[in-house]
Amino acid sequence: MKSSAIPLELSQIPLSVAQTLLLEPLKQHNQVTFRVLNPTTAPDLFAGETLERAGETYFHRPLRVWLDLAELLRCELELMALETDFLTLRFSQNIPTERDKTSSSNPEKYGAHTSFQRIKKLEEPYFLNDAVRALKWLELPPTARVLDLGVGSAEELHLLELAYPQHTFEVLGVDHSVSALELAKQRFPQHSFKVADINNLPADLGQFDLIISIGTFQSANIDLEPLFRRLLGHLTSSGRWLLAFPNSRYIGSKLTYGARRLNYSHPELSLLFKDVNFFKRYFQKHRYEVQITGKYYIWIAAKGIK
Repeated sequence: MKSSAIPLELSQIPLSVAQTLLLEPLKQHNQVTFRVLNPTTAPDLFAGETLERAGETYFHRPLRVWLDLAELLRCELELMALETDFLTLRFSQNIPTERDKTSSSNPEKYGAHTSFQRIKKLEEPYFLNDAVRALKWLELPPTARVLDLGVGSAEELHLLELAYPQHTFEVLGVDHSVSALELAKQRFPQHSFKVADINNLPADLGQFDLIISIGTFQSANIDLEPLFRRLLGHLTSSGRWLLAFPNSRYIGSKLTYGARRLNYSHPELSLLFKDVNFFKRYFQKHRYEVQITGKYYIWIAAKGIK
């Protein structure tokens, strides 16, 4: 069923009321069209401030407000019409997708032939810029040896090139997916890749100037604290760390904010905070300088205090 052709007028009511008005047509038709004040008419106002137009009072709301509300209501936001003073927008509910129930212990959960390979993290602005900024802050030596845990198909290794275009790194990527590592070898034939269980890394890996883990340490099958302490033996005396923990999930093809726990419909961040706090405390206790940043991924960068 399609929503009414007459858009709801939402520019003259508080957001709490506007949100309530959107819910019923979304429930009935899976979409709703509405008209709001064009935020470019008063770009210096805060969300919710009012302004006058032709004797009428309107609420100013940046486009970010409607993007955030679309995400909260699990909708796609579309621009339907652009006027000088108004926008016509539409929310269309995303079709729920069945949760991937593949066990984390399955080596091919994120293999070459899964939908995971469609995700291009470097096309996400926060991921790209937060990662490159953190890598630059680490001040890696020109010939650093790098260990990437859970490297998958190695798309993330492009970050090293972006942060240090003049450096030549020696990289070893480790993953338990044979098919994903085949893709990695095609992308980066100059680097080395090894099939291994991160919980049981070979003892002969050697030492590294940087250990990277992006979205791996939070996996259900990772015994985090014992693994981390074993990794210390693979780090040089001046070694650095770059760790990233997801604070997001995909609903269909849409990246949405907030770490989730099983049976929670909304973000629940306690486990994320627990992991981040563990590493922060450990690094600071052992005289590392620590930087924590991020939005959809929380990045922890650590280097020895000079």
